[in-house]
Amino acid sequence: MTVIRAVIFDLDGVLVDSEIWWDDVRRDLARGWGRSWTADDRAAVMGANSAAWAAIMRERLDLDLPEPVIERAVVDGVVERYRREGAPRIDGAVEAARRIATHRPSAVASSAHRDVIDAALASTGLDGTFTVIVSSDEVARGKPAPDVYLEAARRLGMPPADCLVVEDSRNGVLAGRAAGMTVVLVPNVSVPPAPGTADLADHVIGRLADLDVDAIAAEDDGARSSVSAGPGPNRANPG
Repeated sequence: MTVIRAVIFDLDGVLVDSEIWWDDVRRDLARGWGRSWTADDRAAVMGANSAAWAAIMRERLDLDLPEPVIERAVVDGVVERYRREGAPRIDGAVEAARRIATHRPSAVASSAHRDVIDAALASTGLDGTFTVIVSSDEVARGKPAPDVYLEAARRLGMPPADCLVVEDSRNGVLAGRAAGMTVVLVPNVSVPPAPGTADLADHVIGRLADLDVDAIAAEDDGARSSVSAGPGPNRANPG
């Protein structure tokens, strides 16, 4: 029987529509440094922790700046935008997170710097909602490595197999799978996941507002029963 005892949410692109904000800030900074920031550059930093993406930015933009200076400039730019504009909302996402957190221990496991996570949760009113908050800066490796999800499960006191991950990116899905967790993909409209990402997830839903954790657990049980009984439908990626 599938048991989902805890839910772990990614932040950017899942709880807040902020993926494009990171791109905007990096593009503006690159322009100020006399450089350009492209879609390929964005893909190169997706899922990386702060130290890693600062190093990638330094290399790709050929910047003669210390990596901590690059990191601080980007983080401060994103935090300031939260303070100035409030959170870029995803319809129904905040309400869904609150609903789920009332029934199961819940966590945020994000590649974002902790200052950005705190600003995002404060601006949505989700501060205080989650039992655990983990930034990839607190672990050895960022996504697609499983470190941040394994650390979130450890702090929740849950076996990884009993955790459900909610993600919007290929690297996030790979991280959740590598952690041995059930992974739900909720594709972000502003920054869609890489082609083929849906095939890597255990489940795909159109909106976080539609996430029914109990239904997913029951469906996984039904799929396993169908396989053990012989050939038949096994929908691992429901719409």
